[in-house]
Formats: sequence, structure tokens, C-alpha cells
Amino acid sequence: MSALVRKEWIGFRSRGRITALLIAVLITVLFGLLLAFTERSTCGVRDVEVACPTDPVGPQGRAVSDQFYFTHQALGDDGSITVRMTEMTGVITYPPPDHDEIVPGLVPWAKAGIIVKDGSTPGSSYAALMLTGDHGVRMQHDYVHDTAGQSGGVSPTTPRWLRLSRSGNTITGAESSDGVHWTKVGTARLPGLPETVRVGLFATSPGDLTLKPTGLGASTSQTRFTQASATFDNVTVDGGAGTGWTHEAVGDMGNTDWERSHRAPGTTESNGTLTVTGSGDIGPVATVGGHAVEDTLVGLPIALIVVIAVSARFLTGKRRGDQPAHAPLGARVLAAKAFVAGATAFLTGLVAAGIAVPIGTTVLRANGSSVLAVPALVELRTVVAAAALVAVTTVLALALCALLRRAWAAVLVTTAAVVLPYVVGTLPLLPDEISGALLRFSPAAGFAVLQTLQEFPQVIAHYAPQEGYFPLPGWAGLAVLCGCTAALLGLAVIRERRRATGPGPEPKWR
Repeated sequence: MSALVRKEWIGFRSRGRITALLIAVLITVLFGLLLAFTERSTCGVRDVEVACPTDPVGPQGRAVSDQFYFTHQALGDDGSITVRMTEMTGVITYPPPDHDEIVPGLVPWAKAGIIVKDGSTPGSSYAALMLTGDHGVRMQHDYVHDTAGQSGGVSPTTPRWLRLSRSGNTITGAESSDGVHWTKVGTARLPGLPETVRVGLFATSPGDLTLKPTGLGASTSQTRFTQASATFDNVTVDGGAGTGWTHEAVGDMGNTDWERSHRAPGTTESNGTLTVTGSGDIGPVATVGGHAVEDTLVGLPIALIVVIAVSARFLTGKRRGDQPAHAPLGARVLAAKAFVAGATAFLTGLVAAGIAVPIGTTVLRANGSSVLAVPALVELRTVVAAAALVAVTTVLALALCALLRRAWAAVLVTTAAVVLPYVVGTLPLLPDEISGALLRFSPAAGFAVLQTLQEFPQVIAHYAPQEGYFPLPGWAGLAVLCGCTAALLGLAVIRERRRATGPGPEPKWR
């Protein structure tokens, strides 16, 4: 088999094919740089340019939301905070159906409660026990972890008691309806917590989300400002420094007309009762927005078409030796060709993405554009995933060419099956259900392997392909593409074996 692979590699490395693959690399890099250089963001206050805001980075190295109003004091290595929460209210500005008035109410993931946090710097480690607008008691920590407690809300007649206890790096949350009988909600382990942390009360409320129909049935998201207020009494801190409360906003808030004219974020205290008001969110999905790492691969679909054409022409190209062009390839020869085409395509994708991703993200940040932070390993995974996508699609094109016996037909069918559904599905044209189906059941599902954005049930967002969220996880999307490729390659191998063992019409390769 190694001799066959070597022979096919010698046949593959023509000047024209190598040039075409270099063009594919150049397309990927140039389109990524074009996006990076044309996306220029500037921010200013009173005609003075300042750095544009960026999302904080959480303990896992990803961009997160961390915006809330915080009333806090110091807590030592062992201690606890206990509160009784008697009320939680809020406002939603200009919700549907008429968008013409501000109404009282809470969005489902409005949050208020108690929190232990490694300082007040956005993105720092934390554990919180809270009441939510529509999901009862929850314990959340380090932005991505969420544990459900008892359902239901809170009112002066049905108060909820909350307690967070710290023992070193371990935080335990418990709830009670009477302050006597407690039920454990969950436990969080926060590695690296300092000896002294901040503990206190918080309130926040993410934007209200609705979808506006556009295009041929697609939807664009609209977000409106909301605010939450919570009232606490019977506040007890054990193990604290006893230096009194510090009041501050974590993240930027207080800039809306509602906050300036009606209710500013902050804390009021009267006769041992504290009312905390805030907006924003504490969670895994960023709020400032910006580009995802994979946006720098905007030229990859075009480059993929070039590589597809190279693969198809490789199968139908002139044979070496005395073998006539219409002779059966044989299963072993077809496998060798698939290996050579796939390996060279993988290397092409690796070089293209390996240049476009790091340089593109660097230029975007230098131009003031926000790029959602991800761990270095995730960025590396994106580069390797792009190479895998190119390689598997190349083998798919070769298998189709072996079945259709026409290079141009194989190029058209592969492009229509892989590239076209991706482009149509990720543009704001079709309804989310149709876009999702295109990227779930077609070979274009393989593009999901590029995504770095994640969907979280505790965050309300427009989880649609046009927003960078594919209907399948990356591994599952790549599995769909690999399954289609394996099936077609298997059919092609079976056909070549039959042609090699029995008489049949001689195909005309084109």
C-alpha cells in the first residue's frame, strides 16, 4: 500500500495542483485579513477617543458576562452569609407586542441573592445563591455552572432564606423557607481563592430578547434594557471583618435614560433592610459582543471550492504507465488516491487556518474590534478543525467523482452539498428551523466543527446559525460529514471492485 501511496503522490504533485492549493491558502488568508482590516472600532467620550470596552475573561479563559450591583464586605477563610429575601421586582422597557411602554416585571433569568467572589474585578471567580425571575432558586459558580434549587418566587408573605458557607476553596449553598430547616442546594469548589474574599448581596437583570422577522423568514434579535431590585433583611455575616458594607457596580451600568431619570443602580438601607438594584448578567455568554475566532476563516468556503476541484481533477487526470484512462482504478488505488488527496488537503487547511486565525484576531484587536476570548487550546483546535473539514470534504469530492465519472459534476454536487447549505444557512435569509435543518442533515453540518461559541440553558440568546450557533456540537457535525464521506467512498470502492472483476461498459472520464 505504501508503494501505491508513493506512486499517487508522485502523480499528484504537479505544478498546477500545487499552485491551486497555494491559491486556496491565499484566499483564506486574504479574506481573513480583509475582514480584520475593514473592521475598525473607535470609542470616545466628549470627542476624546478611549479604548473600546471588552468582555471580561472568566477562570476558564473565555469571554463572560459579569455585570451586577454589589454590596459587600470582607470574608475570611471560614465563614458564611445568611439573609432573608422578601421581595424581588423589576422593570422591562418597551417589550412586545406594542413596544410603547415600560412595564413592571422580571425577565426569566433576572437574578438577585448572595455571592462570594474573589474581589470585585469583572471575570473573577465566584459562587452565588440566588432567586431568579422564572427559574426558582439557583446556585451558580464560575459563569458556566448552574444547579437548580426549589422552584417558585418570593414575596413578603413567602420569604426565602439563603445561606452561603465558605470552608477554604469550598462554597456550600443552602435555602430555607423559615430560617430553621435548611436544604442544601449545591457545592462549588473554586481553586485558588485567596484567604480573604468579598461576600455580600447582588442584583442583576439581562436584556429582554425578542426576534424580529426579516428576509425570507429569518429573524434578528432585539434586546431591551431591564432592571431588577431585591429586598433583604436578617443579614448576618459570620467570619467577616466587621468593617461595614461597600457599595459598587461591577461592570458598567447607570447609563440608560431609565436609570438616570427613574431608578439608578445601587443599594438603599433602612432599619436593617437592604434593597439592591442592578442590571446586566453574570454568565458564560459575553454581552459586549464582537467577533468569534472562527470569523477570521470567512474565506474558507471559497478556498474549499478550489480544493474540491483539485481533488476531482486528480481522480480524472491522466494515468501513468500503460494503463488506459478508462481502465478500472481498483479499490486499493482509489484508497491511495483518497489518502493522498485528503492528506494534502489537511496540510493546506492547516497552513491556511494557521495563518488566518492568529493574524486575523491580532489585527482585529489592534483595530479596536472586540474578539471573544477563548483558551489557547480552543484557538488551536479551531485551526486543526478547519484542516479536518477541508480534508474530509476533499475525500467526499473524490468519492463523488468516482461514482459520477465526471469531474465537473463532482465539483458541482460537492459544492451544492457542503458549501451552499453553509452559506445559505448562516445568512439571515431563511427561518431558523430551515437553516438548522440544512446544517443538521446535510454534509454542511461539518462546519460546526469550527464554532467556538457555546449554548447555555441559563442564558437567553438567539441560538441560530446566523449568530454562530450551529444545531449540532462540533464533533457531531463532523461525524455527519465523515459518515456521508465514508458511505460514498464505500460505494465507490464497491463499484471499482465490480468493474475490476467483471465486464462492463467503459466509462468516459471527464
